[in-house]
Amino acid sequence: SSNVNISSASSSWSNNNNLCSSSSIKISCISSSSNLYSHSSFSVVRRCVKVLSGQEYAAKIINTKKLTARDHQKLDREARICRLLKHPNIVRLHDSISEEAHHYLIFDLVTGGELFEDIVAREYYSEADASHCIQQILEAVLHCHQMGVVHRDLKPENLLLASKSKGAAVKLADFGLAIEVEGEQQAWFGFAGTPGYLSPEVLRKDPYGKAVDLWACGVILYILLVGYPPFWDEDQHRLYQQIKAGAYDFPSPEWDTVTPEAKDLINKMLTINPAKRITAAEALKHPWISHRSTVASCMHRQETVECLKKFNARRKLKGAILTTMLATRNFSGGKSSKKNDGVKVRASSSAASSSSSLLFKPRTKTPEVHTHTHTHTHTHARTHKLLTCLSLSLSVCLSICLSVRKQDIIKVTEQLIEAISNGDFESYTITCPSPQYYLSALGNLVEGLDFHRFYFENCE
Repeated sequence: SSNVNISSASSSWSNNNNLCSSSSIKISCISSSSNLYSHSSFSVVRRCVKVLSGQEYAAKIINTKKLTARDHQKLDREARICRLLKHPNIVRLHDSISEEAHHYLIFDLVTGGELFEDIVAREYYSEADASHCIQQILEAVLHCHQMGVVHRDLKPENLLLASKSKGAAVKLADFGLAIEVEGEQQAWFGFAGTPGYLSPEVLRKDPYGKAVDLWACGVILYILLVGYPPFWDEDQHRLYQQIKAGAYDFPSPEWDTVTPEAKDLINKMLTINPAKRITAAEALKHPWISHRSTVASCMHRQETVECLKKFNARRKLKGAILTTMLATRNFSGGKSSKKNDGVKVRASSSAASSSSSLLFKPRTKTPEVHTHTHTHTHTHARTHKLLTCLSLSLSVCLSICLSVRKQDIIKVTEQLIEAISNGDFESYTITCPSPQYYLSALGNLVEGLDFHRFYFENCE
């Protein structure tokens, strides 16, 4: 990995501890298996070291040459907001450094990976553990709200662990969509967030405020307890209808072993009316959290862990599909379209959502049955499958063929599509030049062929 020295005479910390004064920051490539912070085509995360002390940090490096004036405003807003937040459960920004072609945001180096990935690796996981996890998330959210900040993009990808150590603190990351509000101000700040975690008021395009974060906490808590989301549909429009109606339930048998207090907290978080929704401060006083030792169950939840493994795999593969859509669009000279202020979906996101939803169907959420002819239904299913095939195939092609002729890319793609259509994973792996390649976008990393194998085993 290469090292880069950043002179930063102009940079300083708000607490007068200058990370780079009279020296430089040495930056080296961070392990590609780490998923520290979300990044995009304009930014990347690198490990950096304070030369004088040897202290390690994480540097988010943004290529400012490609940024628009609006992008610069968003970058300034993110840095300003992150400077405000100093809490043990929030990834802290230590410095913001501008140079001619790049901007550097210097954060805590968190090495524990995603919270949800850690949970599935544990030998023991209980309702009490879920209570402890959501407590730390709520502590972070409460601090944000006390500082006049609404995160707007709470989701598993942004919940990290400080280290690999047992009992490491949960850290809230990625304030790229965060906004500043005055007190309990309600206003229309734009359509921003991630589909499954959007609140009803955002979907209705009503004025909104801090309560949107509590709705997302409710979705996260639901997943922490059973391993699948409360709202799900392969069609994004129907998903939004579910959310706006607050159409979720606690089906048997998985919810039979969850305490009434846990369900009560979820109900208070997933209250449609934001004015009646529980606040972060109130949630922290809820008995299921404040009296965890006597209220929350300590029974190991093996089925939750198994469902969570599938949920994690779906998230990662969906990220790879979105990566491919973005990469193919850029490769062909096109541009991705952005929705309003920062919704993390693109013009073709409904197709990506449909494709990835083939990989994970919670038992309790049966897709709507259409009353079309058999031929039409069969064609519809094949279309969705082909979309996934194309995305997976192109992800391989793009990772190995960007420097060769268009005809060669088409040839390899056709071979991959044939292997996928026949369900022939062996031929698929032979076509791939190596099982060790990496794709990443929107904070999602795919390593080797693990998630491609998952598709072959679950596509039906």
